[in-house]
Amino acid sequence: MHEHVRHFILEGLVAGRWEPGDRIVERRIAQEMGVSQAPVREALRELETMELVTSAPNKGVRVRELTLDQLRDVYLVRASLERRAVMLAAPRLAGNVATLERYLEAMRSAAVEGDIDRQALHGVAFHRAIVHACGNPVLIRHWDWLGVEAWTRLSLRWLRTELHDNAEDHEELVEGLRRGDPHLGRLMELHVMDYSNASRT
Repeated sequence: MHEHVRHFILEGLVAGRWEPGDRIVERRIAQEMGVSQAPVREALRELETMELVTSAPNKGVRVRELTLDQLRDVYLVRASLERRAVMLAAPRLAGNVATLERYLEAMRSAAVEGDIDRQALHGVAFHRAIVHACGNPVLIRHWDWLGVEAWTRLSLRWLRTELHDNAEDHEELVEGLRRGDPHLGRLMELHVMDYSNASRT
């Protein structure tokens, strides 16, 4: 139940229901969702661990201000996890990149339409497919815990981060997986960190 509540709050953050500095009232969410306050409290604790919200005595829970340094820290951890994930996933995929190509085509379509948010969503789905193909449940769990989709979409909304051409950047990864590039791990790490560098710019 708390995971369902956490997803509900995350979607609210991404959609702009709560802006940085806004208070998230535990009791109101519980009433709105028809649940007790316990799963709401647990969900908010997890979001605080993810550094998306902050709590203080007598002040309740508030949405954190998103900073470039904070965003860079998330991408540093994400880059390390995805470097290992793609190295583990490559032999398991054995050159089968059909799923990744579908996400790539969706990114191209979103780019043509100028839909940056949809482009980011398909980009995250592309990376999730690789991570989930690695076969390491601990790595997958830690990647999921980072809240990559939420961070990507929030950075667009709050910092107006201009992502580079997602489709073009992901093509190299698809080709690397197709041909079994021995430098695929480093390629993935640089690819992820490019987002952070673009954000700083």
